[in-house]
Amino acid sequence: MCFRNAVPLALLLASAAASQVPVTSTMKPSDTEVWKPVPVVVTPGRTNADPPSDALVLFDGKTLDAWESASDGSRAKWLVGNGLLTVDKAAGDIRTKRSFTNYQLHIEWRIPENITGTSQERGNSGVFLASGPFGGYELQIVDSYNNPTYVNGQAASVYKQYPPLVNAMRKPGEWQTYDVIWTAPTFKADGSLGTPAYVTAFHNGVLVQDHVALKGVTKNTGLPEYKTHGPAPILLQAHGDPSPPISFRNIWLRPLPR
Repeated sequence: MCFRNAVPLALLLASAAASQVPVTSTMKPSDTEVWKPVPVVVTPGRTNADPPSDALVLFDGKTLDAWESASDGSRAKWLVGNGLLTVDKAAGDIRTKRSFTNYQLHIEWRIPENITGTSQERGNSGVFLASGPFGGYELQIVDSYNNPTYVNGQAASVYKQYPPLVNAMRKPGEWQTYDVIWTAPTFKADGSLGTPAYVTAFHNGVLVQDHVALKGVTKNTGLPEYKTHGPAPILLQAHGDPSPPISFRNIWLRPLPR
């Protein structure tokens, strides 16, 4: 990449170092202007919830073409109707057919208005931001509106690792929104961890996870750990709690550079 005025700027820096004169006193505004590369134009959605022009739509309210059964890769069998995707607990978890590395994810979910149960048995599900034989990294879904539970297992927690900064939960029956930035972990040639996974998340527009460094895959029992993996699918959980199933809508993703 070649920036305009790069050579004059280097000369100025060398000259200033030799003369002990502050660089800013000899610089022009144009010396710090960068003109290329020009950012790609992306058309935003009509609202912040609508997919922008470069998004990959994972659920458009009509089909499950982007999803498959997490157990065997067969056709996803959750219920689609009235623009909604509703969990079928008997059918098990579903995952995206495609695998991803780094991305921006938008997903909306709703706890049934007639929800029953307490603590973790109250609309439990989860978004696994990457999932596979190595395990998975879960952003928790559960009803946290006037429903006490362990804080690193409430809605918008990185399960068993990071409680949300605040509880931004709406009432059961109302739609919830997650907007997530996922940065996948990297691994060295010998399989050891290079850089950890990072998560930034907003719940209903409120910052709840601020670029947290994950300690490994999320576990219900035991301590987190990393196992080597590459790009991985996103998984939606069909939790086995006895409460009525939750629903999803408007799921889209923007792949981000490595």
